[in-house]
Amino acid sequence: MSEQTPHPDAGHSVPPAFSSTPAVPGHPAPADAAGTAPTQPIPPTGGYGFPAATEATAPAGAAFGVVTGPVASAPVATAHKPKNGVGGGKIAAIVIAAALVGGIAGVGGAVGYGALTASSSPSKTATGPSTVTVNNPESVSQATAIAAKAVPSVVTINVTGSSAAGSGSGIVLDKQGHILTNAHVATLDGQVSNPTITVTTSDGRILDATVVGIDPTYDMAVLQVKDGSSLTPMEFADSSKLNVGSMTVAVGAPLGLANSVTTGIVSALNRSIQIQSSAAPSGGGSTPQQSPNPDGQQPFQFDIPGRGSGSSSATATISIAVIQTDAAINPGNSGGALVDSDGKLIGVNVAIASTGSSSSSSAQSGNIGVGFAIPSNIAHRIANDIIAKGTATHGLLGASVQDASSVKGATVVGAAIASVTNGGAAAAAGLQAGDIVTGFNGTPITDASDLTAQVRAIAGGGTAKLTFDRNGQSQDVTVTLGTLSQ
Repeated sequence: MSEQTPHPDAGHSVPPAFSSTPAVPGHPAPADAAGTAPTQPIPPTGGYGFPAATEATAPAGAAFGVVTGPVASAPVATAHKPKNGVGGGKIAAIVIAAALVGGIAGVGGAVGYGALTASSSPSKTATGPSTVTVNNPESVSQATAIAAKAVPSVVTINVTGSSAAGSGSGIVLDKQGHILTNAHVATLDGQVSNPTITVTTSDGRILDATVVGIDPTYDMAVLQVKDGSSLTPMEFADSSKLNVGSMTVAVGAPLGLANSVTTGIVSALNRSIQIQSSAAPSGGGSTPQQSPNPDGQQPFQFDIPGRGSGSSSATATISIAVIQTDAAINPGNSGGALVDSDGKLIGVNVAIASTGSSSSSSAQSGNIGVGFAIPSNIAHRIANDIIAKGTATHGLLGASVQDASSVKGATVVGAAIASVTNGGAAAAAGLQAGDIVTGFNGTPITDASDLTAQVRAIAGGGTAKLTFDRNGQSQDVTVTLGTLSQ
């Protein structure tokens, strides 16, 4: 396998031909190999023309509310949770988050069924039950009780722009009316800068919403409705305590079908995926679209309703850490909740995998049992930052890295450091070219994508413990991260 050209700051190998790829319309060009700031200014909120919040609507770090709404009378069974989680490794995947093509768009588990249309008229969402239906209380299952607790805290989001419309899902954060969703839902994958947004609650109320802030680096967004006093906030769980095999329930509006519930398990933890998206940031947190893996393995593609797989016009990617689940997730589920056996949030649904390929006219779309959700601990941190400041920060390592598996002579998997930036976090911690990072805060690192996702999950200025291999010897070092320019 030939050595790849390293990509800026804990990212991926990028062929030189992509170095001059034009930026996404309305966004500045990517950072150079040293991780320098873009040459064009970016709005404080991270793009899309949304103004920065001028006043915090909730204190930074404030905990989101506990469910206060009615819950089914049947108790929610609590599964035994061992103390130690189980690692899952990384999946070689490119996720198509969303794109507007020919008046139709879709999202890996996001913008709804037949989703984006070339019309300014409001999108229509299929109606659904306003509550969880229980016809026989004597045979209520654990899933019934979980659904009764979680469904009132999940909403359907309808987004309309001047030439496009689509739908997704969202999660109620607090009584101040804050709603958590994906950036590609709130912006139709960067296609609208001043959207009209409505939120439909589980009991059928339609509320106008505004954008508080967008974080395209981790595909998160926070909306707000004027009066949230009647909303039921979702209770958060600690996603670091999850085990492979733990029960999961996905709640949202797949294909526009509001209040839908599917069940499954945690299939893997500590995954990292690349999301291919027109909404990807261009300030050093993204990379131009890559060629297939050097070993010849084709990456997974994520379907766009109305188009074949692999036909995305997106030219950049982001890397995020995710939970993998086999609970059925379909277009329209993005921004919705993945909850545990107690009905508490463990993840925000973000993407699905597909078996289709660009060369197949009969590519399969929809759920195939491989879905991904952003862990609740990461979503919680980003949401709190957005609510307090209108934007969220992300860590910057200050190094160019590549997959260790592509480096001749490497004896361990990980993220191989090709070079460090003078004055950057990696240099300050004593990291050198040739070091192979194998762990980040206890999470195994198997390639460049893993390291990028973990670095970006930490707030700018945060500290992390890195484990690295140097000349066959494993060492640990504490790194104080820089802050990514967006």
